[in-house]
Amino acid sequence: MGRLKKVKQNRIHHEGIPTLLLGFAVYAGIVALSSWFLYERCPVAFWTIVVVFAIVYAVIVNFFRCPIRIYEGEMSDNVVVAPADGHVVVIEEVEEHEYFHDRRLMVSIFMSITNVHANWFPVQGIVRMVRHHNGNFMRAWLPKASTENERSTIVIQTASGHDVLVRQVAGAVARRIVTYATEGQECYIDNHMGFIKFGSRVDVYLPLDTDVKVALGQATTGNQTIIAMLKDKA
Repeated sequence: MGRLKKVKQNRIHHEGIPTLLLGFAVYAGIVALSSWFLYERCPVAFWTIVVVFAIVYAVIVNFFRCPIRIYEGEMSDNVVVAPADGHVVVIEEVEEHEYFHDRRLMVSIFMSITNVHANWFPVQGIVRMVRHHNGNFMRAWLPKASTENERSTIVIQTASGHDVLVRQVAGAVARRIVTYATEGQECYIDNHMGFIKFGSRVDVYLPLDTDVKVALGQATTGNQTIIAMLKDKA
């Protein structure tokens, strides 16, 4: 399958622009009020407030960063790349009950609040299913989070005939999952699949004979790290 023409990406994700504008307005208001009441009376308190809220705002800006990435590694219909920045927290066989209704190999990547939270398509192909589920907001690294938390499920069929399921899972802090994938869409590595705000995980369900290329605890870079290679179908 051909590669999609590259589209220029912003260095700040568009999902964060409303939050950052509101945050800047709040920060400016706090600085203005602090200046009015504290600057002459207690300069130390004023500058403490300015610095603390500047750090908080910088953390939020950092969260919504969106680095420009182009996958330049091995390209084939069997390559599976990391859909997110983070660390591998699960590699195991599990029962998948929503779509496959059989055993699959699950690779889970946990994103902390310091990671980039844009999500990329892990494989190229056709989106066969997109489904959103309301749910709980328990800690994302817990095993039950994949089936009980707020989540979105995307199934992609590769050109080689493999079905790959990707699940965006909200966490205890994350309260909004954004999914750009639509059913029938051609999807490509390098394209954003979605975005999860403030801490979460992404699960990838693969055939049992898949050759996993990562280890537990390994750091991943979305759209760059090869996490697995699918086997050729007979």
